[in-house]
Amino acid sequence: MRSFLSDNNSGVHSKIFKAMEECNVDHQLPYGQDIYTEKAVEKIREVFEKDVDVYFVTTGTAANVVGLSGLLRPFEGVICADTAHINVDECGAFERFSGSKLLYVPNKDGKLCIEDIEKFLNSLGDEHQTQPKVISIAQCTEIGTVYTVDEIKRLADFAHENNLYIHVDGARIANAAVSLDRSFKEIITDTGVDLLSFGGTKNGMMMGEAIISFNPEISKNFKFVRKQGMQLVSKMRFVSSQFIAYLEDDLWRENAENANSMAKYLEGKLKEINGVKLCRDIEANILFINIPTKWVEPLEEIYPLYEEDGEIRLVTSFDTTKEDIDKFIDTIKEIASI
Repeated sequence: MRSFLSDNNSGVHSKIFKAMEECNVDHQLPYGQDIYTEKAVEKIREVFEKDVDVYFVTTGTAANVVGLSGLLRPFEGVICADTAHINVDECGAFERFSGSKLLYVPNKDGKLCIEDIEKFLNSLGDEHQTQPKVISIAQCTEIGTVYTVDEIKRLADFAHENNLYIHVDGARIANAAVSLDRSFKEIITDTGVDLLSFGGTKNGMMMGEAIISFNPEISKNFKFVRKQGMQLVSKMRFVSSQFIAYLEDDLWRENAENANSMAKYLEGKLKEINGVKLCRDIEANILFINIPTKWVEPLEEIYPLYEEDGEIRLVTSFDTTKEDIDKFIDTIKEIASI
């Protein structure tokens, strides 16, 4: 059964599977020295239209932790929203692995604002305080909102004016690009982002993320930190080959367009049900709703749900269909009629 618990629940696109199968021939050099990893790096450089440095890892947490750790000295910290995945959903991995500190601030619709960041600049040069060095944002955010191109550029400009770096957690970067109707180049390269955790697992890949550095000055440590972080995969081609298929013929866009459009379809269907309240406007593939308390348990017996503070999160995927949604809606209507 299809669920709306997370886009991590979805399977793997057939073209991704095929790419992995096609690289499962003969022998290749290990640790990313193979022809498939080389081609994947070329493809990423083509898409972002920049001679970026690329380091493949297995998970989104690994991309965030290894990437950010490569930027920092132990007395430096990362400014992020209180809702950031690195702050609340990675089991303290960044702080344990890096020895650095997360400096989180209250979010505004999941986003960071310059006025909330400015206070940390007062710590610069104070030996008693963690030294801010990186601003980290998520695109899309953890509550489904999307930074505009101008918002990212303003944050990047502010960071660079104050000798800080800007990192983007791009676990759902494809959904953000589709929402904005922009290319990866326009929302990342052109805005001045220094480091991107480039995700694909939530959008049709099996596993694997890419740490992408847009600033050659910060790249020198990543290969060593990746090895220390146990993320230098010996048969790297089975990670990197997925990116070849993912980026060819805009498969990433096709997948994200389906996820986003199905979220809009789901939103429309939910609005037809008395008792269902949408918590905020939908911008990508994540919805938050309120339903009567007495509906939650019977619905959860059929569909696994993620609920927090009275809000239920619903996430559509690259393979979500209208039939999946109609079945879900019929279930809610049936429960509501009891």
